[in-house]
Amino acid sequence: MAEVDKHDGKFVISEGVLRALRVGEDWVAQKRESSWIPFTQSIILKRMHYCHRLAANLAILAALFIVPFAFADSPKLLGIGDAMQEMIAKNEIVGAVTVVVARDKILHFETTGLADVASKKPMTADTLFWIASMTKPITGTAILMLQDEGKLNVADPVAKYIPECANLKTPSGKAADLTITQILTHTSGLGEADGADAHKAKTLADLVPLWLAAPMQYEPGEKWKYTQSGINAAARIVEIVSGMTFDAFLQKRLFDPLGMKNTTFYPTAEQRARLATAYAKNKDSGLLEPVPPRADFGQRDRPPQGNGGLYSTATDYGRFCQMLLNGGTLEGRRYLSGTAMKFLTTSQTGDLPTGFFQNNTFGNHGTNYGWGIATCILRSPHGGVAAMLSPGTFGHGGAWGTQAWMDPVKGVAYVLMVQRSNFPNSDASVVRQNFQQAAAKALAN
Repeated sequence: MAEVDKHDGKFVISEGVLRALRVGEDWVAQKRESSWIPFTQSIILKRMHYCHRLAANLAILAALFIVPFAFADSPKLLGIGDAMQEMIAKNEIVGAVTVVVARDKILHFETTGLADVASKKPMTADTLFWIASMTKPITGTAILMLQDEGKLNVADPVAKYIPECANLKTPSGKAADLTITQILTHTSGLGEADGADAHKAKTLADLVPLWLAAPMQYEPGEKWKYTQSGINAAARIVEIVSGMTFDAFLQKRLFDPLGMKNTTFYPTAEQRARLATAYAKNKDSGLLEPVPPRADFGQRDRPPQGNGGLYSTATDYGRFCQMLLNGGTLEGRRYLSGTAMKFLTTSQTGDLPTGFFQNNTFGNHGTNYGWGIATCILRSPHGGVAAMLSPGTFGHGGAWGTQAWMDPVKGVAYVLMVQRSNFPNSDASVVRQNFQQAAAKALAN
């Protein structure tokens, strides 16, 4: 059936159009409240016949390219839904939203299972997830947008923007002289903020003295060690250079233009109602049990943390991935230059072993990976989760199982949204592997 069709003399409107209508009406209401729509137009809109209003809203959406792409009849790649159902049956997850995008279209969108078991709430296109460290590539993108404008350079010393960092000393007593590249590639050695004090911080500026009070962990550039403070320091630099709070900068420069209307550090009450419940596997029973939301993220009295503070949907993050797959552009708008994209997609860490596969448990694959500006880069594929990926695939995972990986050779991106809090290694999860295997197999056929 067409999205808007005529049956027995009556117009039948699909759920996809109804959702698009709601988006359009919300947008019109927001713009009216901000006086963007002149008063007379507002009166006309209020008095439109329903069908005319529907047509007007859809026209607005089409013009702005912000129709969430999963709301129409969605394409599905054969086998992905079955793979996720298998993971549900094995108590790995309770539900998932999966997306595969090409540079110019959606190849797959599917919801499987539940967002909350107790209420039997299903996963839907607008289910919200805490994406944790999938925030990091967005932070790197913000820094590179400012580099494109000539306002900073990733080779700059951090102390140029945060002068207090000039006093940092390495374990050997030398001046640390940290660079923006080092703090975004986890090679800085910057100390981490004390947990109790960090929880009292209300702004990114509040975190700065906590990083400086912690001893440096190693000589800068000596090794790779996953470091949250460095990414948050980069977010603070965005604030200093742009004159905007980090969340406001991302909203204006990235989320609004890309149509990422459900990506935020601070979910509204309506968005929280759509938040997927997280689950942990009980090590004794093997059953999944609900866990509470992270208290250190999502509240207005907490900093907009660039290391892991964002919430998003599969469709929103798919838009971000499409922009990166297209070399920094989407639908005629450029967000990053070709030069900036090279920092995201090529290793900035030399021959250092990096990433989360460096020990025996996960195959000693540290040299298979490098780190770009806030992105993990696959140098050479290995068995398991990377077997179906091309060299040069880049992306990031999140602590609760979310994953997004862009394969520029094949021209596709894989986005997985789940909420499982105790995977031994989110990047190495069997859920990620099964999703990517099923997608790659379907794409090859």
